[in-house]
Amino acid sequence: MCGIVGIYLKNKNLEKSLGKFLSGMLKNMSSRGPDSAGFAIYKEEKKFKYKYSICLNDINFLSFKKQLSKLLKNVKIDQTSDHAIIKTNEKPDKVLKILQEKFKDISLVGYGKSIEIFKQVGNPEEVVKKFNLEKLEGSHGIGHTRMATESAITTNGSHPYSTGEDECLVHNGSLSNHNNLRRELKKKGTKFNSDNDTEVAAGYISNNLKNKKNLKDTLLSGLKDLDGFYTFITGTRKGFAIVRDEIACKPAVIAETKDYVAIASEFQAMAHLPKVNNAKIFEPEPGIVYMWGN
Repeated sequence: MCGIVGIYLKNKNLEKSLGKFLSGMLKNMSSRGPDSAGFAIYKEEKKFKYKYSICLNDINFLSFKKQLSKLLKNVKIDQTSDHAIIKTNEKPDKVLKILQEKFKDISLVGYGKSIEIFKQVGNPEEVVKKFNLEKLEGSHGIGHTRMATESAITTNGSHPYSTGEDECLVHNGSLSNHNNLRRELKKKGTKFNSDNDTEVAAGYISNNLKNKKNLKDTLLSGLKDLDGFYTFITGTRKGFAIVRDEIACKPAVIAETKDYVAIASEFQAMAHLPKVNNAKIFEPEPGIVYMWGN
Protein backbone atom coordinates (compact mmCIF):
# COMPACT_ATOMS: atom_id res chain seq x y z
CA MET A 1 0.00 0.00 0.00
CA CYS A 2 1.31 3.43 -1.00
CA GLY A 3 -0.10 6.92 -1.33
CA ILE A 4 0.02 8.93 -4.55
CA VAL A 5 -0.91 12.58 -5.02
CA GLY A 6 -0.83 15.24 -7.70
CA ILE A 7 -2.06 18.75 -8.31
CA TYR A 8 -2.26 20.79 -11.52
CA LEU A 9 -2.97 24.51 -11.22
CA LYS A 10 -5.23 26.00 -13.86
CA ASN A 11 -5.05 29.38 -12.13
CA LYS A 12 -1.52 30.80 -12.44
CA ASN A 13 -2.17 33.09 -9.47
CA LEU A 14 -1.99 30.00 -7.26
CA GLU A 15 1.49 28.91 -8.38
CA LYS A 16 3.14 30.45 -5.31
CA SER A 17 1.04 28.07 -3.20
CA LEU A 18 1.84 24.86 -5.08
CA GLY A 19 4.34 23.66 -2.49
CA LYS A 20 1.93 24.37 0.33
CA PHE A 21 -0.86 22.42 -1.38
CA LEU A 22 1.35 19.45 -2.29
CA SER A 23 2.98 19.40 1.14
CA GLY A 24 -0.39 19.00 2.84
CA MET A 25 -1.38 16.25 0.43
CA LEU A 26 1.76 14.23 1.17
CA LYS A 27 1.44 14.67 4.93
CA ASN A 28 -2.15 13.45 4.77
CA MET A 29 -0.97 10.29 2.98
CA SER A 30 1.59 9.38 5.67
CA SER A 31 -0.52 6.48 6.90
CA ARG A 32 -0.35 4.87 3.45
CA GLY A 33 3.43 5.11 3.20
CA PRO A 34 5.62 5.74 6.25
CA ASP A 35 8.89 4.34 4.79
CA SER A 36 9.87 7.09 2.35
CA ALA A 37 8.46 9.96 0.33
CA GLY A 38 9.26 12.08 -2.68
CA PHE A 39 7.86 14.66 -5.04
CA ALA A 40 8.40 16.36 -8.37
CA ILE A 41 7.73 20.06 -8.91
CA TYR A 42 7.42 21.64 -12.34
CA LYS A 43 8.52 25.24 -12.63
CA GLU A 44 9.77 26.91 -15.81
CA GLU A 45 13.29 28.26 -15.48
CA LYS A 46 13.87 31.74 -16.94
CA LYS A 47 17.65 32.15 -16.84
CA PHE A 48 18.80 28.59 -17.57
CA LYS A 49 17.65 26.07 -20.18
CA TYR A 50 18.05 22.89 -18.11
CA LYS A 51 17.83 21.66 -14.52
CA TYR A 52 19.36 18.47 -13.13
CA SER A 53 18.16 17.00 -9.84
CA ILE A 54 20.77 14.96 -7.98
CA CYS A 55 21.17 13.15 -4.68
CA LEU A 56 24.64 13.81 -3.26
CA ASN A 57 24.66 10.65 -1.12
CA ASP A 58 27.86 11.00 0.95
CA ILE A 59 29.61 13.47 -1.37
CA ASN A 60 30.70 16.82 0.11
CA PHE A 61 28.61 19.54 -1.52
CA LEU A 62 31.21 22.29 -1.55
CA SER A 63 33.80 20.00 -3.11
CA PHE A 64 31.31 18.83 -5.72
CA LYS A 65 30.27 22.40 -6.52
CA LYS A 66 33.88 23.49 -6.99
CA GLN A 67 34.70 20.59 -9.31
CA LEU A 68 31.55 20.88 -11.42
CA SER A 69 31.95 24.65 -11.80
CA LYS A 70 35.28 23.99 -13.52
CA LEU A 71 33.67 21.59 -15.98
CA LEU A 72 30.56 23.59 -16.91
CA LYS A 73 30.24 27.21 -17.96
CA ASN A 74 27.64 29.49 -16.37
CA VAL A 75 26.32 26.96 -13.86
CA LYS A 76 24.27 27.51 -10.69
CA ILE A 77 24.03 24.79 -8.03
CA ASP A 78 21.52 25.01 -5.18
CA GLN A 79 21.70 22.57 -2.26
CA THR A 80 18.74 21.38 -0.21
CA SER A 81 19.67 18.77 2.41
CA ASP A 82 21.42 15.90 0.58
CA HIS A 83 19.96 16.94 -2.80
CA ALA A 84 21.01 19.65 -5.22
CA ILE A 85 19.61 21.29 -8.34
CA ILE A 86 22.10 22.05 -11.11
CA LYS A 87 21.03 24.83 -13.47
CA THR A 88 22.90 25.39 -16.72
CA ASN A 89 22.51 26.10 -20.43
CA GLU A 90 24.66 23.10 -21.35
CA LYS A 91 22.79 20.38 -23.25
CA PRO A 92 21.90 17.09 -21.50
CA ASP A 93 24.33 14.89 -23.46
CA LYS A 94 27.31 16.82 -22.09
CA VAL A 95 26.05 17.21 -18.52
CA LEU A 96 24.90 13.60 -18.16
CA LYS A 97 28.24 12.35 -19.44
CA ILE A 98 30.14 14.50 -16.93
CA LEU A 99 27.98 13.33 -14.03
CA GLN A 100 28.32 9.70 -15.05
CA GLU A 101 32.09 9.75 -15.63
CA LYS A 102 33.32 12.26 -13.04
CA PHE A 103 30.83 11.85 -10.19
CA LYS A 104 29.92 8.17 -10.07
CA ASP A 105 28.86 8.28 -6.41
CA ILE A 106 26.17 10.86 -7.10
CA SER A 107 22.64 9.77 -8.12
CA LEU A 108 20.84 11.60 -10.90
CA VAL A 109 17.13 11.58 -10.01
CA GLY A 110 15.78 13.64 -12.90
CA TYR A 111 16.44 16.38 -15.42
CA GLY A 112 14.64 18.64 -17.86
CA LYS A 113 13.63 22.20 -18.57
CA SER A 114 11.22 22.53 -15.66
CA ILE A 115 11.28 19.45 -13.38
CA GLU A 116 12.83 19.28 -9.92
CA ILE A 117 12.74 16.01 -7.96
CA PHE A 118 13.39 15.40 -4.27
CA LYS A 119 13.01 12.07 -2.46
CA GLN A 120 14.30 10.47 0.71
CA VAL A 121 13.85 7.67 3.22
CA GLY A 122 11.76 8.66 6.23
CA ASN A 123 8.28 9.66 7.30
CA PRO A 124 6.60 11.93 4.72
CA GLU A 125 6.25 14.78 7.21
CA GLU A 126 10.00 14.69 7.84
CA VAL A 127 10.82 14.50 4.12
CA VAL A 128 8.53 17.43 3.28
CA LYS A 129 10.17 19.52 6.00
CA LYS A 130 13.72 18.52 5.00
CA PHE A 131 13.24 19.75 1.43
CA ASN A 132 11.21 22.87 2.32
CA LEU A 133 8.40 21.79 0.02
CA GLU A 134 5.94 24.33 1.45
CA LYS A 135 8.06 27.18 0.06
CA LEU A 136 8.39 25.82 -3.49
CA GLU A 137 6.46 27.32 -6.38
CA GLY A 138 5.36 25.84 -9.69
CA SER A 139 2.59 24.98 -12.11
CA HIS A 140 2.02 21.36 -11.09
CA GLY A 141 3.52 18.55 -9.07
CA ILE A 142 3.13 14.92 -8.09
CA GLY A 143 4.20 13.00 -5.00
CA HIS A 144 4.37 9.61 -3.33
CA THR A 145 4.45 8.06 0.12
CA ARG A 146 5.86 4.55 0.17
CA MET A 147 5.18 1.41 2.11
CA ALA A 148 7.85 -0.89 0.67
CA THR A 149 6.72 -4.27 -0.63
CA GLU A 150 9.16 -5.56 -3.26
CA SER A 151 12.45 -3.63 -3.06
CA ALA A 152 14.73 -2.04 -0.47
CA ILE A 153 13.89 1.08 1.54
CA THR A 154 16.44 3.44 0.01
CA THR A 155 16.48 6.81 -1.72
CA ASN A 156 16.88 5.03 -5.07
CA GLY A 157 13.89 2.88 -4.14
CA SER A 158 11.72 5.94 -3.52
CA HIS A 159 9.36 7.62 -5.99
CA PRO A 160 9.04 9.62 -8.23
CA TYR A 161 11.06 7.86 -10.91
CA SER A 162 12.33 9.77 -13.91
CA THR A 163 13.80 8.05 -16.97
CA GLY A 164 13.30 10.81 -19.55
CA GLU A 165 13.51 14.57 -19.90
CA ASP A 166 10.82 16.29 -17.79
CA GLU A 167 9.10 12.94 -17.24
CA CYS A 168 8.32 11.23 -13.95
CA LEU A 169 6.03 8.60 -12.49
CA VAL A 170 4.49 7.69 -9.14
CA HIS A 171 2.72 4.39 -8.66
CA ASN A 172 0.51 2.55 -6.22
CA GLY A 173 0.41 -1.16 -6.94
CA SER A 174 2.72 -3.85 -8.26
CA LEU A 175 3.85 -5.25 -11.60
CA SER A 176 4.51 -8.95 -12.06
CA ASN A 177 6.42 -8.81 -15.37
CA HIS A 178 8.87 -6.01 -14.52
CA ASN A 179 11.98 -8.23 -14.63
CA ASN A 180 11.35 -9.36 -18.20
CA LEU A 181 10.40 -5.86 -19.27
CA ARG A 182 13.54 -4.41 -17.61
CA ARG A 183 15.72 -6.74 -19.69
CA GLU A 184 13.94 -5.69 -22.89
CA LEU A 185 14.27 -1.99 -22.10
CA LYS A 186 17.96 -2.33 -21.22
CA LYS A 187 18.57 -3.74 -24.70
CA LYS A 188 16.98 -0.56 -26.07
CA GLY A 189 19.32 1.65 -24.02
CA THR A 190 17.21 2.45 -20.96
CA LYS A 191 19.27 2.71 -17.76
CA PHE A 192 17.95 1.78 -14.33
CA ASN A 193 19.20 2.69 -10.85
CA SER A 194 17.08 0.29 -8.78
CA ASP A 195 15.21 -3.01 -8.79
CA ASN A 196 11.89 -1.23 -8.32
CA ASP A 197 9.01 -2.15 -10.63
CA THR A 198 7.91 1.49 -10.85
CA GLU A 199 11.20 2.50 -12.45
CA VAL A 200 10.53 -0.12 -15.13
CA ALA A 201 7.09 1.40 -15.79
CA ALA A 202 8.72 4.84 -16.03
CA GLY A 203 11.25 3.43 -18.51
CA TYR A 204 8.46 1.88 -20.54
CA ILE A 205 6.70 5.24 -20.80
CA SER A 206 9.91 7.11 -21.68
CA ASN A 207 10.85 4.58 -24.34
CA ASN A 208 7.46 4.93 -26.02
CA LEU A 209 7.54 8.73 -25.90
CA LYS A 210 11.07 8.73 -27.33
CA ASN A 211 9.73 6.69 -30.25
CA LYS A 212 7.15 9.38 -31.07
CA LYS A 213 4.20 7.76 -29.34
CA ASN A 214 2.00 10.23 -27.45
CA LEU A 215 1.35 9.96 -23.72
CA LYS A 216 -2.26 8.83 -23.97
CA ASP A 217 -1.49 6.03 -26.43
CA THR A 218 1.51 5.00 -24.33
CA LEU A 219 -0.58 4.64 -21.18
CA LEU A 220 -3.27 2.74 -23.09
CA SER A 221 -0.62 0.38 -24.52
CA GLY A 222 0.58 -0.17 -20.96
CA LEU A 223 -2.76 -1.74 -20.10
CA LYS A 224 -1.69 -4.68 -22.29
CA ASP A 225 2.07 -4.62 -21.76
CA LEU A 226 2.28 -3.98 -17.99
CA ASP A 227 0.98 -6.96 -16.05
CA GLY A 228 -0.27 -6.10 -12.57
CA PHE A 229 -2.53 -3.97 -10.44
CA TYR A 230 -1.75 -0.27 -10.44
CA THR A 231 -2.69 3.37 -10.45
CA PHE A 232 -0.17 5.62 -12.21
CA ILE A 233 0.24 9.38 -12.11
CA THR A 234 2.74 10.50 -14.71
CA GLY A 235 4.10 14.03 -14.89
CA THR A 236 5.32 15.89 -17.97
CA ARG A 237 6.50 19.44 -18.60
CA LYS A 238 3.00 20.54 -19.59
CA GLY A 239 0.84 18.66 -17.09
CA PHE A 240 -0.02 15.21 -15.79
CA ALA A 241 -2.14 12.13 -16.41
CA ILE A 242 -3.65 9.31 -14.38
CA VAL A 243 -4.60 5.78 -15.39
CA ARG A 244 -5.78 2.74 -13.44
CA ASP A 245 -5.50 -0.84 -14.64
CA GLU A 246 -8.68 -2.46 -15.90
CA ILE A 247 -9.44 -4.23 -12.61
CA ALA A 248 -8.85 -1.00 -10.65
CA CYS A 249 -8.35 -2.39 -7.16
CA LYS A 250 -5.94 0.43 -6.29
CA PRO A 251 -7.92 3.49 -5.12
CA ALA A 252 -7.91 6.97 -6.62
CA VAL A 253 -10.06 10.07 -6.42
CA ILE A 254 -10.05 13.27 -8.48
CA ALA A 255 -11.25 16.73 -7.39
CA GLU A 256 -11.58 19.36 -10.12
CA THR A 257 -12.42 23.05 -9.75
CA LYS A 258 -12.00 26.03 -12.07
CA ASP A 259 -8.64 26.69 -10.36
CA TYR A 260 -7.02 23.25 -10.07
CA VAL A 261 -7.19 19.48 -10.51
CA ALA A 262 -6.12 17.33 -7.57
CA ILE A 263 -5.54 13.56 -7.57
CA ALA A 264 -4.94 11.31 -4.58
CA SER A 265 -5.31 7.77 -3.31
CA GLU A 266 -7.85 9.04 -0.75
CA PHE A 267 -9.96 12.18 -0.40
CA GLN A 268 -8.37 13.03 2.94
CA ALA A 269 -5.21 14.00 1.05
CA MET A 270 -7.00 16.95 -0.55
CA ALA A 271 -9.36 17.96 2.26
CA HIS A 272 -7.24 21.07 3.01
CA LEU A 273 -7.35 22.44 -0.55
CA PRO A 274 -9.27 25.69 -1.18
CA LYS A 275 -12.96 25.29 -2.05
CA VAL A 276 -12.59 21.53 -2.39
CA ASN A 277 -16.13 21.08 -1.09
CA ASN A 278 -17.36 22.79 -4.26
CA ALA A 279 -15.21 20.63 -6.54
CA LYS A 280 -16.38 18.01 -8.98
CA ILE A 281 -15.26 14.86 -7.18
CA PHE A 282 -15.15 11.51 -8.93
CA GLU A 283 -13.34 8.19 -9.11
CA PRO A 284 -11.40 7.59 -12.36
CA GLU A 285 -12.83 4.73 -14.40
CA PRO A 286 -10.73 1.59 -14.97
CA GLY A 287 -8.61 1.58 -18.13
CA ILE A 288 -9.33 5.24 -18.97
CA VAL A 289 -6.59 7.86 -19.31
CA TYR A 290 -7.36 11.26 -17.75
CA MET A 291 -5.06 14.11 -18.74
CA TRP A 292 -4.64 17.79 -17.93
CA GLY A 293 -2.29 20.26 -19.57
CA ASN A 294 -0.80 17.77 -22.04
